[in-house]
Amino acid sequence: MNADRVFIVDDDELILKALARVLELSGYETRCFLRPADALAAIEAEAPVVVISDYMMPSMDGVAFLKAARARFPAAVRILCTAAEDFRVALQAVNAGEVFRIISKPWHQQELLTTVSQAAEAARLRIENERLTAEVHRQNGQLKEINTRLEQMVQQRTQALLEGLIAALDYRDAETQWHSRRVSLYARRLAHQLGMEEPALTVIEHGALLHDIGKIGVRDRVLLKPGPLTGEEWTEMKRHPELGWALLQRVDYLRPASAIVLQHQEKWDGSGYPSGLGGEEIVIGARIFHVVDTLDAITSDRPYRRSRPFAEAREEIVRCRGTQFDPRVVDAFVAVPPEDWERIRLDVETVAVLSADLAESPPHLEDLDLAGARA
Repeated sequence: MNADRVFIVDDDELILKALARVLELSGYETRCFLRPADALAAIEAEAPVVVISDYMMPSMDGVAFLKAARARFPAAVRILCTAAEDFRVALQAVNAGEVFRIISKPWHQQELLTTVSQAAEAARLRIENERLTAEVHRQNGQLKEINTRLEQMVQQRTQALLEGLIAALDYRDAETQWHSRRVSLYARRLAHQLGMEEPALTVIEHGALLHDIGKIGVRDRVLLKPGPLTGEEWTEMKRHPELGWALLQRVDYLRPASAIVLQHQEKWDGSGYPSGLGGEEIVIGARIFHVVDTLDAITSDRPYRRSRPFAEAREEIVRCRGTQFDPRVVDAFVAVPPEDWERIRLDVETVAVLSADLAESPPHLEDLDLAGARA
């Protein structure tokens, strides 16, 4: 193991030799300097553990030197060795030079060795603390990177899960295919108009996207029945918000959106279901959904009627302000430029066309880029 290196700075060569002899006999490696400037020039390259300096020196006093040494190489522990029994000097040394100890001249040999030993130990502890701190920062950086990658994987897989759930519902209820995708983007736009930010925007988008997911639990003979539902069948259909809520409770990432799914059929005036909530008892995401769901219902084709213009949808939503819809949400809806709603609709229609083309002409296996999947 290498010996601890000690710098000794004194303008008296006899004192330098005496201090060096005592320390070397105790196992320290010493470097002696008659001029403080020479010690400063070597301190970074030679990295001493301890620096011992005289106070009264012609070119630079010990306090100024130790202050400069601290700036150049703060890892070294500094000791002032002086014959000046002056409290002012000692205080100046401690405050300006961060001096570990002050040794008086002439020194007591055991006191000198004990002080230097304690200073070397303090330096080692400081270095070890800095090493451990750096290691913790490095590991924290690695942990943050790992967590980021895991979060990205969770989001990617959750998005795949979302798409799978919506596709499953689309296959069962083709009448409203792409409806969920439109209203999810409409809901996000309207939430943004209301001044909402992340993560609330994504929660509302997910809630709107999955609002009808509970219909997966409704029997085909009820869900796909072309004519009016019987009382019993209507009771079963009205369970789909609760079924959807229960389904999302099992997916941590989607649980925040479950309240929107549960309440998406509630109305501002309390006439909705399943709980007959009214006003601000209904979560804001569900109140936003009510408006954009009506927008999409009116402006989309259905088997029993053709779509109607945006102006008619807007008129109907304004007419129901304060009864079916939250007035504040309606006001925000009216403030959104009509071209924003049209752009969203066109974007979804483009995706729908591309998806239909892909379904009719799926790519051959050799055309697929599988390198990323294997990586």
